[in-house]
Amino acid sequence: MSKAPLEGAVVAVAGAGGPAGRATLLRLAEAGATVVASDADPARLAEAVDAARYAHGGATVTGDTVDLLDLGAARDWAARTEREFGRIDGLVHLVGGWRGSKTFAETDLADWTLLEKLLIRTVQNTSLAFQEALQRSDRGRYLLISAAGASRPTAGNAAYSAAKAAAEAWTLALADAFRKAGGEDGPRAAAAVLVVKALVHDAMRAERPDAKFAGFTDVADLAAAVAGTWDKPASDVNGQRLWLTEQP
Repeated sequence: MSKAPLEGAVVAVAGAGGPAGRATLLRLAEAGATVVASDADPARLAEAVDAARYAHGGATVTGDTVDLLDLGAARDWAARTEREFGRIDGLVHLVGGWRGSKTFAETDLADWTLLEKLLIRTVQNTSLAFQEALQRSDRGRYLLISAAGASRPTAGNAAYSAAKAAAEAWTLALADAFRKAGGEDGPRAAAAVLVVKALVHDAMRAERPDAKFAGFTDVADLAAAVAGTWDKPASDVNGQRLWLTEQP
């Protein structure tokens, strides 16, 4: 019987404390991965890690509070993870944030200042910190969760959409690095963008029982899509935008 793609893999999850992070930790642990989670909020992180451990008693799920705005801290996290577990097979980037306005004219550039840090700088730092370890893996994946608004920005979401578009471009540049490193044999690792309209989870449905959430992606479905990227060859995943909602 062949080994499942994530059995024995070591996967880091950045921004693991939110609903999407919780669902992803659960799905990866269920698939047999060792999961190394980080978040800027230690309380939320501890709750997410405990939930994954409780749901999957045999799983190794650890948590580390890491300042991903600090490249040195991100590099230390990657080095510590590889040293402790012997390998790194994935980085799932879930660090998020949103700011917007009613109209384009009302855009507050302070929103850009914040979103540039949350949505771009954290991607830069995690990709630079984890690239080499992912290339050493036989199944490395760098996965960015992005939004459809990056491809079709709306007037009130200029800062958010521009930041997401920049993060996508950065991730696809990493994909090109993986392609070049693989040479004629094709990439050993893959970087890809999973695109959603927005995310929904049970607490949101409970708060708004009459809402339709049309086109939204449930966090459990996102987690399944994340895990599913290990079911395909790196060459089929690398450099791709994987749409989980209708493509504009």
